[in-house]
Amino acid sequence: MTNEEMEKLIKEYGQYAEEKGFRLNPDRKIVEGLVRALIARKENFGERYCPCRKMTNDKKVDKKIICPCDYHLEEIKKHGHCLCNLFVEDE
Repeated sequence: MTNEEMEKLIKEYGQYAEEKGFRLNPDRKIVEGLVRALIARKENFGERYCPCRKMTNDKKVDKKIICPCDYHLEEIKKHGHCLCNLFVEDE
């Protein structure tokens, strides 16, 4: 993983969050750690599976946990952040 790769993904997730009306976690260390984990999962398993969710090794089931996962919008609405804290409510 390169710094360029990490910065590109942070920018991509930041733009996605802005389009959806929330934002990336303002704690840069949390964001960087999660993005590193997402990149590692992509390298190891072929997709950017959420590092906070358990994989089942069933690609059809695990498709739901590719970041941004199927659950993040509901979690942000209900708790103010997604499970892993990559995305948070916009203040």
